[in-house]
Amino acid sequence: MNFSLRISLALSDAQLAQLQALQQAFAQVCNALAPTVQATRVWNRVALHHLTYRDLRTRFPALGSQMVCNAIYAVSRTSRVVFQHPDSPFALERLGDAPLPLMQFADDGPVYFDRHTLSIKAGLLSLYTLEGRMRFEQALRPDDEALFHAHKLREMVLTGNVREGYALTLSLEDVTAPQGAGGAKAAGLGGVSAAKPADGLEVGQVPDAGVLPDFVKVQSLP
Repeated sequence: MNFSLRISLALSDAQLAQLQALQQAFAQVCNALAPTVQATRVWNRVALHHLTYRDLRTRFPALGSQMVCNAIYAVSRTSRVVFQHPDSPFALERLGDAPLPLMQFADDGPVYFDRHTLSIKAGLLSLYTLEGRMRFEQALRPDDEALFHAHKLREMVLTGNVREGYALTLSLEDVTAPQGAGGAKAAGLGGVSAAKPADGLEVGQVPDAGVLPDFVKVQSLP
Protein backbone atom coordinates (compact mmCIF):
# COMPACT_ATOMS: atom_id res chain seq x y z
CA MET A 1 0.00 0.00 0.00
CA ASN A 2 1.13 3.52 -0.77
CA PHE A 3 0.30 6.26 1.68
CA SER A 4 1.33 9.80 2.53
CA LEU A 5 2.24 11.69 5.67
CA ARG A 6 1.80 15.47 5.65
CA ILE A 7 3.73 17.62 8.13
CA SER A 8 2.80 21.30 8.55
CA LEU A 9 5.90 23.26 9.52
CA ALA A 10 5.88 25.84 12.31
CA LEU A 11 8.51 28.36 11.16
CA SER A 12 10.07 31.61 12.25
CA ASP A 13 10.36 34.52 9.83
CA ALA A 14 14.03 33.65 9.27
CA GLN A 15 13.18 30.03 8.46
CA LEU A 16 10.45 31.11 6.06
CA ALA A 17 13.01 33.26 4.25
CA GLN A 18 15.43 30.32 4.03
CA LEU A 19 12.84 28.04 2.47
CA GLN A 20 11.80 30.74 0.03
CA ALA A 21 15.43 31.15 -1.06
CA LEU A 22 15.73 27.39 -1.51
CA GLN A 23 12.53 27.31 -3.60
CA GLN A 24 13.82 30.05 -5.86
CA ALA A 25 17.20 28.39 -6.36
CA PHE A 26 15.52 25.04 -7.08
CA ALA A 27 13.26 26.70 -9.67
CA GLN A 28 16.28 28.33 -11.34
CA VAL A 29 17.84 24.92 -11.91
CA CYS A 30 14.57 23.51 -13.20
CA ASN A 31 14.24 26.41 -15.63
CA ALA A 32 17.84 25.90 -16.76
CA LEU A 33 16.93 22.29 -17.58
CA ALA A 34 13.72 23.06 -19.45
CA PRO A 35 15.38 24.23 -22.72
CA THR A 36 17.35 20.96 -22.87
CA VAL A 37 14.12 18.99 -22.60
CA GLN A 38 12.58 21.19 -25.28
CA ALA A 39 15.53 20.84 -27.66
CA THR A 40 16.34 17.14 -27.17
CA ARG A 41 12.99 15.59 -26.17
CA VAL A 42 14.90 13.83 -23.42
CA TRP A 43 13.31 13.68 -19.98
CA ASN A 44 14.22 10.22 -18.81
CA ARG A 45 15.77 10.88 -15.42
CA VAL A 46 19.02 8.98 -16.00
CA ALA A 47 19.53 10.28 -19.53
CA LEU A 48 18.76 13.85 -18.48
CA HIS A 49 21.22 13.52 -15.60
CA HIS A 50 24.00 12.45 -17.98
CA LEU A 51 23.22 15.33 -20.33
CA THR A 52 23.07 18.13 -17.78
CA TYR A 53 24.51 17.33 -14.34
CA ARG A 54 28.09 18.57 -14.80
CA ASP A 55 26.99 21.82 -16.40
CA LEU A 56 24.38 22.45 -13.71
CA ARG A 57 26.85 21.83 -10.88
CA THR A 58 29.16 24.43 -12.46
CA ARG A 59 26.38 26.97 -12.99
CA PHE A 60 24.64 26.48 -9.62
CA PRO A 61 27.29 25.54 -7.05
CA ALA A 62 25.30 26.94 -4.12
CA LEU A 63 22.50 24.41 -4.47
CA GLY A 64 24.67 21.36 -3.82
CA SER A 65 25.06 18.13 -5.76
CA GLN A 66 22.16 16.20 -4.30
CA MET A 67 19.64 19.00 -4.72
CA VAL A 68 20.74 19.38 -8.35
CA CYS A 69 19.94 15.68 -8.74
CA ASN A 70 16.55 16.31 -7.15
CA ALA A 71 15.89 19.18 -9.57
CA ILE A 72 16.65 16.84 -12.47
CA TYR A 73 14.13 14.42 -10.98
CA ALA A 74 11.56 17.23 -10.66
CA VAL A 75 11.93 18.20 -14.31
CA SER A 76 11.81 14.57 -15.42
CA ARG A 77 8.60 13.79 -13.53
CA THR A 78 6.93 17.06 -14.59
CA SER A 79 7.87 16.42 -18.22
CA ARG A 80 6.21 13.02 -18.04
CA VAL A 81 2.98 14.72 -17.05
CA VAL A 82 3.20 17.57 -19.56
CA PHE A 83 4.32 15.49 -22.54
CA GLN A 84 2.96 12.01 -21.80
CA HIS A 85 -0.27 12.36 -19.82
CA PRO A 86 -3.10 11.45 -22.20
CA ASP A 87 -5.17 14.46 -21.13
CA SER A 88 -2.36 16.99 -21.50
CA PRO A 89 -2.80 19.42 -24.43
CA PHE A 90 0.97 19.07 -24.96
CA ALA A 91 1.10 15.26 -25.07
CA LEU A 92 3.41 13.89 -27.74
CA GLU A 93 0.55 12.00 -29.33
CA ARG A 94 -1.02 15.40 -30.08
CA LEU A 95 2.17 17.28 -30.97
CA GLY A 96 3.62 14.67 -33.27
CA ASP A 97 6.81 16.05 -34.83
CA ALA A 98 6.02 19.67 -33.94
CA PRO A 99 8.54 21.47 -31.70
CA LEU A 100 7.98 21.02 -27.98
CA PRO A 101 6.79 24.03 -25.98
CA LEU A 102 9.01 25.38 -23.23
CA MET A 103 8.14 24.74 -19.59
CA GLN A 104 8.65 27.50 -17.02
CA PHE A 105 8.75 26.60 -13.32
CA ALA A 106 7.36 29.02 -10.75
CA ASP A 107 9.56 30.42 -7.98
CA ASP A 108 7.19 28.99 -5.35
CA GLY A 109 6.90 25.52 -6.85
CA PRO A 110 7.55 22.27 -4.99
CA VAL A 111 11.05 21.28 -3.87
CA TYR A 112 11.92 17.58 -3.82
CA PHE A 113 14.08 16.02 -1.14
CA ASP A 114 15.54 12.60 -0.42
CA ARG A 115 17.13 10.80 2.51
CA HIS A 116 20.39 12.73 1.94
CA THR A 117 18.74 16.15 2.22
CA LEU A 118 15.97 15.49 4.75
CA SER A 119 16.22 13.34 7.85
CA ILE A 120 14.14 12.51 10.89
CA LYS A 121 15.94 11.49 14.04
CA ALA A 122 14.97 11.47 17.71
CA GLY A 123 11.66 13.08 16.82
CA LEU A 124 13.14 16.10 15.04
CA LEU A 125 13.33 17.11 11.39
CA SER A 126 16.55 18.19 9.68
CA LEU A 127 16.17 19.83 6.29
CA TYR A 128 18.76 21.02 3.76
CA THR A 129 18.81 24.74 2.91
CA LEU A 130 21.25 27.03 1.09
CA GLU A 131 22.53 28.17 4.50
CA GLY A 132 23.05 24.71 5.93
CA ARG A 133 20.79 22.31 7.77
CA MET A 134 17.57 23.67 9.25
CA ARG A 135 16.48 21.76 12.33
CA PHE A 136 12.91 21.99 13.49
CA GLU A 137 11.92 21.94 17.12
CA GLN A 138 8.71 20.31 16.01
CA ALA A 139 8.81 16.90 17.61
CA LEU A 140 7.19 13.91 15.94
CA ARG A 141 5.54 11.03 17.73
CA PRO A 142 7.63 7.82 17.77
CA ASP A 143 4.98 6.11 15.61
CA ASP A 144 5.27 8.88 13.01
CA GLU A 145 9.04 8.58 12.85
CA ALA A 146 8.78 4.80 12.63
CA LEU A 147 6.76 5.18 9.43
CA PHE A 148 9.59 7.12 7.86
CA HIS A 149 12.26 4.59 8.80
CA ALA A 150 10.29 1.39 8.25
CA HIS A 151 8.87 1.93 4.79
CA LYS A 152 10.22 2.56 1.33
CA LEU A 153 10.41 6.25 0.52
CA ARG A 154 8.77 7.21 -2.76
CA GLU A 155 8.93 11.01 -2.52
CA MET A 156 9.49 13.87 -0.10
CA VAL A 157 8.26 17.23 -1.29
CA LEU A 158 8.10 20.71 0.22
CA THR A 159 5.14 22.82 -0.88
CA GLY A 160 3.77 26.23 0.04
CA ASN A 161 5.06 29.77 0.21
CA VAL A 162 5.92 32.51 2.69
CA ARG A 163 2.37 33.85 2.73
CA GLU A 164 0.55 30.57 3.31
CA GLY A 165 3.24 28.60 5.12
CA TYR A 166 5.04 25.39 4.21
CA ALA A 167 4.36 21.69 4.56
CA LEU A 168 6.27 18.51 3.84
CA THR A 169 4.53 15.53 2.28
CA LEU A 170 6.19 12.15 2.57
CA SER A 171 5.00 9.52 0.13
CA LEU A 172 5.78 6.02 1.43
CA GLU A 173 5.28 2.44 0.35
CA ASP A 174 4.76 -0.38 2.82
CA VAL A 175 6.86 -3.10 1.17
CA THR A 176 6.11 -5.58 3.95
CA ALA A 177 2.32 -5.51 3.63
CA PRO A 178 0.64 -8.39 1.77
CA GLN A 179 -0.82 -7.51 -1.61
CA GLY A 180 -4.19 -5.86 -1.07
CA ALA A 181 -3.67 -5.32 2.67
CA GLY A 182 -5.62 -2.31 3.87
CA GLY A 183 -5.13 0.40 6.39
CA ALA A 184 -2.35 2.82 7.20
CA LYS A 185 -1.03 3.90 10.54
CA ALA A 186 -2.35 7.20 11.79
CA ALA A 187 -0.12 10.07 12.79
CA GLY A 188 -1.74 12.64 14.94
CA LEU A 189 0.29 15.27 16.77
CA GLY A 190 2.69 18.12 16.22
CA GLY A 191 1.27 19.35 12.95
CA VAL A 192 1.37 15.90 11.39
CA SER A 193 -1.78 14.78 9.61
CA ALA A 194 -3.00 11.22 9.58
CA ALA A 195 -1.17 8.94 7.23
CA LYS A 196 -3.57 7.98 4.48
CA PRO A 197 -3.64 5.82 1.37
CA ALA A 198 -2.28 7.57 -1.68
CA ASP A 199 -4.60 5.73 -4.09
CA GLY A 200 -1.69 4.88 -6.36
CA LEU A 201 -0.90 8.51 -7.19
CA GLU A 202 2.47 10.05 -6.54
CA VAL A 203 2.60 13.27 -4.55
CA GLY A 204 1.58 16.09 -6.87
CA GLN A 205 0.69 13.73 -9.72
CA VAL A 206 -1.86 15.06 -12.18
CA PRO A 207 -5.17 13.18 -11.78
CA ASP A 208 -7.14 11.69 -14.65
CA ALA A 209 -8.88 15.03 -15.20
CA GLY A 210 -5.72 16.06 -17.04
CA VAL A 211 -5.08 19.30 -15.17
CA LEU A 212 -1.48 20.36 -15.64
CA PRO A 213 0.64 21.24 -12.57
CA ASP A 214 -0.13 24.78 -11.45
CA PHE A 215 3.54 25.48 -10.72
CA VAL A 216 4.52 25.12 -14.40
CA LYS A 217 3.57 27.36 -17.30
CA VAL A 218 3.83 25.91 -20.78
CA GLN A 219 4.14 28.33 -23.66
CA SER A 220 1.47 28.06 -26.30
CA LEU A 221 2.59 26.78 -29.65
CA PRO A 222 2.27 29.19 -32.58
